[in-house]
Amino acid sequence: MNILQIMRTGPVIPVIVINRLEDAVPLARALVAGGVRVLELTLRTPVALKAIEAIANEVEGAMIGVGTITRPEDFDASVKAGALFGVSPGLTPELIAASKDSSLPLLPGVMTPSDVITARAAGFTQLKLFPAQQAGGVGMLKALGGPFPDLAFCPTGGISLATAPEFLALPNVACVGGSWLTPGDAIASRDWGRIAALARGTVSLGQAA
Repeated sequence: MNILQIMRTGPVIPVIVINRLEDAVPLARALVAGGVRVLELTLRTPVALKAIEAIANEVEGAMIGVGTITRPEDFDASVKAGALFGVSPGLTPELIAASKDSSLPLLPGVMTPSDVITARAAGFTQLKLFPAQQAGGVGMLKALGGPFPDLAFCPTGGISLATAPEFLALPNVACVGGSWLTPGDAIASRDWGRIAALARGTVSLGQAA
């Protein structure tokens, strides 16, 4: 499965931070039960790779990806953990080279038109606009649509349930990334029912888009 197919699986990709390994599987099961199958688990904590491995092995229906790829060695580690795709906050020559040598499909981060040109020259046509709100949000994506009509974006950063529909209505937006589906307090209290309900709330976003 390629990045565009992954992006089009659902309107929202949750951006997940796991601090306790034992939370990974029940959290992923709650999201899948709510209709959200594509999950981005970030490499921001010591247990992240083990959490990805647990979800890949134990959660039926989950399409687990790894976020916050910033180093070439992250590719091999992610593949070994069972990730189906990777997401980076930016793109460097080293990451481009590692991506070409890896079986892991990458959604690279961009913020400026120069970033977009660099990414497209490296062969990427699906990009993550990050941080989306700070980069100009909907206005920036509309502006990028003119010179880059062949590209699809997943804006991430500062997007909420309230603002997601405006992004999803744009023709060059395939999905959005958001952390509102997995609020830290809900994970801390293991309120999986709340997280499943938040996931179910994304169904209408897909219908509106």
